[in-house]
Amino acid sequence: MLEDLIKERLKKRDALIAAGINVYPARVSRTREIGDALKVFDALSAEKKKISLTGRIMGMRGHGGVVFYDLRDESGQIQVVFKQDTGKDFDLLKENLDLGDFMSATGVLFITQRGEKSLEAESLEVAVKTLRPLPSEHFGLNDTETRLRNRYLDLILDPKLKDLFRKKAIFWGELRKALQKEGFLEVETPALECVPGGADAEPFTTHHNALDIDLYMRISLELPQKKILVGGFEKIFEIGRIFRNEGISAEHLQDYTQLEFYWAWVDYKDLMKFVEKLYKKVIKSVIGDIKTSFQGQTIDWGAKWPKLEYFKLFKDMVGLDLNKATRETLQTEIERRGIKAGPDLGRGRLIDLLYKKVIRPTIIQPSFLINPPIDIEPLAKRSPTKPNRVERFQVVACGTELGKGFSEGNDPSDQRARFEEQSRLREAGDKEAQRLDEAFIEALEYGMPPAGGFGLSERLFAILMDKPVRETVIFPLMRPKGHESNKTQKQ
Repeated sequence: MLEDLIKERLKKRDALIAAGINVYPARVSRTREIGDALKVFDALSAEKKKISLTGRIMGMRGHGGVVFYDLRDESGQIQVVFKQDTGKDFDLLKENLDLGDFMSATGVLFITQRGEKSLEAESLEVAVKTLRPLPSEHFGLNDTETRLRNRYLDLILDPKLKDLFRKKAIFWGELRKALQKEGFLEVETPALECVPGGADAEPFTTHHNALDIDLYMRISLELPQKKILVGGFEKIFEIGRIFRNEGISAEHLQDYTQLEFYWAWVDYKDLMKFVEKLYKKVIKSVIGDIKTSFQGQTIDWGAKWPKLEYFKLFKDMVGLDLNKATRETLQTEIERRGIKAGPDLGRGRLIDLLYKKVIRPTIIQPSFLINPPIDIEPLAKRSPTKPNRVERFQVVACGTELGKGFSEGNDPSDQRARFEEQSRLREAGDKEAQRLDEAFIEALEYGMPPAGGFGLSERLFAILMDKPVRETVIFPLMRPKGHESNKTQKQ
């Protein structure tokens, strides 16, 4: 039982303390990382230079008067050989060190008779005495929920997982470097908002005690950055957390990192050229190749991305002409296909639902989906030639959206009218419809230059890794262990 193993470790901890050993010291001896020592192993072993290595004990084997420890730090792993006739406090440490403990080993490097690079330790220092055994000792770490809930254990037991998160850091770093190289200024905007805007999503709510006002966690980075364009900056971006109170799936998180950039004096056509180059550069830097694998298929990011017309694709695949289709026509088609939809959804939401269920899953290779109906994008600029469409594109690949950009709407009267239509949809029951933001309208009335804006989330990284998005987050949101939801309690 786990409780018995913990009691045994507590006894060992007390035995070490009784012998005068500090089992939680502020620091221990360390002269090199293990990976660094292995790189220059031949030189150090030839010099018989004494070094100190630190790490977690990942393996233990006793053989007479010798104990072999597998010592691992972030950079690598090495075998430590501790002998009874040369090692200080041999019996005490042999009896009271466990798998998972941290220690420092001081000695010289050598190669064993079996040809294994090792450190022959003359002394060991306890760095941390652990009280719980690693999962492999008593129950394993096999199911997904356990791995995600105790991600630190997942990182311990699967060193390759660290490479995933190193790549994620490179992913965001390369995006940041690419934008800064092009002259974009990184900005920071508030995570708490009086009016949530910039996306179709239900927000999380909170309360500010000092001001005694209700606030919302931001669902987008868009509207504050547009106000900055009004103020005179022309090329800006932000990489920040956003929060959406929506469902959990392989593609959705409740709090996640998003990049959005805004660029004065360009339109959505300029953005498409820039975005295609940006993606190809970043993917090459992160993956080391311009092709990736997704669910057994090869995705060629290096090929020229085709432009797919929304209206044509919708007519070809759904069978409806969006120039003529009414809300009732769309509702009938949804019912015919057996797609679940709430009774209060407006025309735009019904169009989007049919697109997501019927069309999007078929787009596997990187493509631009362009010029959708105005009903589904209240912040984009109307097409000057076809006013029922907007100048918007989505990056679509692997059957999902991996980025969105458009020529930004900057006509305050048109923006007000479209916000008011969104408000009517909210009143009819659409919780994700956008709100009328008077402060944003006021900013537009001072004048925002023609501009293009674009955003992408960490979903892109998850697709590049061919993993559900929660697998690419170190600590995804999880229901507390043993906690039942309010819905379950009410049943």
